[in-house]
Amino acid sequence: MALQSVVRKISVRESVSEAEWKVRVELAACHRLTAHFGVNDLTYNHLSARVPGEPRHLLIKPRTLMFEEVTASALEKYDVDGNPCQDTAPLKGGPLVIHAGILKARPDLNAVFHTHTPANMGVASQKHGLLMINQHAVSFYKRLAYHDFGGYEFNMDQREPLIRSLGDKRVALLRNHGSLVCGRNVVEAFIEHHFLEMACRGQIAALTGGGEYTLISEQVCEFGAKQIERTDPAQAGEKDWESCMRLAMRLDPAFCE
Repeated sequence: MALQSVVRKISVRESVSEAEWKVRVELAACHRLTAHFGVNDLTYNHLSARVPGEPRHLLIKPRTLMFEEVTASALEKYDVDGNPCQDTAPLKGGPLVIHAGILKARPDLNAVFHTHTPANMGVASQKHGLLMINQHAVSFYKRLAYHDFGGYEFNMDQREPLIRSLGDKRVALLRNHGSLVCGRNVVEAFIEHHFLEMACRGQIAALTGGGEYTLISEQVCEFGAKQIERTDPAQAGEKDWESCMRLAMRLDPAFCE
């Protein structure tokens, strides 16, 4: 009887660097956590990250997965021009226009989070935008860009206007659309996205009653914003992130597979 050789399939974890696997696990955790905190729009929205040591490559979820289904191994790898590094179709739509576009244009950024929630869509649709109405908003004082809605991100000609609107900032409200939060690392993007969402929810809550409300003074906003900006990106949200990873493990440890 002829011997049949058994070829073992190499896992994603075995085929990537330790640094890439770490980012895959962090990014998968971010998907699970944002879903847990109420950020869900079926299979839409994406969280992406640049591959460590490969500045022209990014990781992003498959277009058919919801956030709560994402795992480290399921994340797909593309170059910033949208060409796949696995047997999948080229990147298109928002992932290509927004995520690949920003990571290609902004080498200082390593993570891009784009979401639609009732709160961030609500504030993005208000003419005055984000008000300095709560302490979470203060961390975005003079750090927030705005981009006018120009249709769904199906066309490449929508990329340049978005990048131009973002400018040198890391966070933007997309008018009548949602939010865009970029980070120097995945953890920073997650924490900033969470606080922006809290700021938007707080604003919607404060304005719902229709009565008078108070705004934080410009002097205090200036001081608070400087406090936040001094944060070392390597330590951004470190305390919160450790607890968030414990939460992700309690929710479903399969995310890190």
